[in-house]
Amino acid sequence: MKYLISFPSEAMILTEDEFAQAVIDSHAVIEEAKAAGVYVFGGGIAEDIAPVRVSADGTVSPETYPGSHLTGGFTVLEVPTREEAVDWARRIAVACRCAQELREFMYDPAS
Repeated sequence: MKYLISFPSEAMILTEDEFAQAVIDSHAVIEEAKAAGVYVFGGGIAEDIAPVRVSADGTVSPETYPGSHLTGGFTVLEVPTREEAVDWARRIAVACRCAQELREFMYDPAS
C-alpha cells in the first residue's frame, strides 16, 4: 500500500536553528526509508510559485478549487501495513517537529 505523509507549512513553527536541524533530521529519516526500500517520492511544495488549474481543454486559470490549500512537505512511502505507515509518520513528525497527516492511496492496478 502507498501512503502520503504530509504537513502544512504553517505547522512548522521553528527558529532558524531549529529549522536547520529539522532539515538534517528529516533528511536522515528519508535516507532510512530509502535504505529500507519503502521510499517512493517526497518533497516540499514551492510556495513562491502560484498554483494554477488546468482544464480538460488545456485552459490554464489562476483559480484553484475552493478550499484547496496545499503547502508544506510530503513523502510517499510504500509499506505493507498501516501500522508501518504510522511508524514512519511518527519518525517524520519527530524529525520535522510537527504532527503529520497520514493518507492511504486507493489501489490502482495500473500504477
